Amino acid sequence: MARQHLVVLVAALVALCAFAAAVDAAGVKGSAGPPPRTPPNTKMIRPGKRNQVSSCDNTKDHIKPCNATCPNRCADECFVQCSPDEALNCKTFCLCDFYGVCGDPRFMGADGNDFYFHGKKDQDFCIISDTDLHINTHFIGKTNPTMTRDFTWIQALGILFADHRLYMSAQKTVKWDDNVDRLELTFDGMPIEIPAEVDGHWQSTEVPALTIRRTSTANGLRVQLKGVFDIIAKVVPITEKDSLIHNYGVTEDDCLAHFDLGFRFYDLTDDVHGVLGQTYRTDYVNKLSVSANMPVMGGASTYVSSDIFATDCKVARFGRHAGISMVTGQAN
Repeated sequence: MARQHLVVLVAALVALCAFAAAVDAAGVKGSAGPPPRTPPNTKMIRPGKRNQVSSCDNTKDHIKPCNATCPNRCADECFVQCSPDEALNCKTFCLCDFYGVCGDPRFMGADGNDFYFHGKKDQDFCIISDTDLHINTHFIGKTNPTMTRDFTWIQALGILFADHRLYMSAQKTVKWDDNVDRLELTFDGMPIEIPAEVDGHWQSTEVPALTIRRTSTANGLRVQLKGVFDIIAKVVPITEKDSLIHNYGVTEDDCLAHFDLGFRFYDLTDDVHGVLGQTYRTDYVNKLSVSANMPVMGGASTYVSSDIFATDCKVARFGRHAGISMVTGQAN
C-alpha cells in the first residue's frame, strides 16, 4: 500500500515538475509574459476555493469533473490531481507530501518514509550537507513541562553553496494576517526585495541561475538554483485551534510563524548527510519504526550546528573537496 502511494506521489510530482519546466522555459530575466498554466490534470486549491470542481483538460473524452477538498492536515492549500484513467477520482496532496518538511518537524525522506526530528528550540541543525551544498535550519519552539522534548518548528534556513550565503526566515509575528508578508531574505548579507505580487521575482546578478519567485502575494516563495535545488517555502502560523488541539501553549505575544517546505535536489553526491540528506544516499538504511504513529529520528547532537551558517555539525561534508567551485560554475 505504501509503495502504491509512493508511485502516485511520484506521478503527481512529475506533473508538477512539468509545470516547473514551463516556468523555467518562460525565462526569468525580463519576463513580462503571463505565467504558464499548470498541467491540465493538476490544480492548486487555495483559501476561498475549497470544494472547487477540478476536471481533466481533455474535453473530447467526456470525463466528468471531480469535486476536491483539501485534507485536514493542509486545509488551506493543496494540490489536486484528476487522473484521466480514473474519471471520478481526485487525488489531493499537501505541499509536504513532496519530500517536504512541515509542522513539528515532519520530514519526508527520499525513501518515501515520513519521520519526525524534534531537535531543540533556539538551536541550528544541518539537514543537508554535501560537498558543494549545505543547509542549516533554525528551530523555534515551546517547552511543555509534561514532556521530555520541546515542540519545535523551522523558523529559518541558512543555505551555503560555493562561497555564497542565502538566508530565509519567518519573522516573529504577534497577530497573524495572511496578507502581511513576514518573509526576510538576504543573499550574501544584502536584503532581497521582491515585488509583492504573484510571480514577482528576483534574480541574482552574481549568480544568474539563482532565482526567487513569489507563489503568493505574501509569505509564499519558490527558490531555485538551477541544477542544484528547488525549494518551495510557505510561512504559516500556529493557530489558536492548533494550539488547543496539540497543547502547544501558544501565547498572545507570538504566533510562532514558521516554514512549511518542499525540497527537490539535483546531483547530490552519495556522501551527502544531514537529517534529510542521509536519506538520499544509496546505502541509507531506514532503522526507524516506520509502522509507528510517530517514527522519530534521534541523535540531535549529531546534527547541531553552532550558527545558521556554520558547517561544523558532526556529519558536515561541505567544502571537503576541491570541487567546491562546481556550483558557481553551474550557476554562471
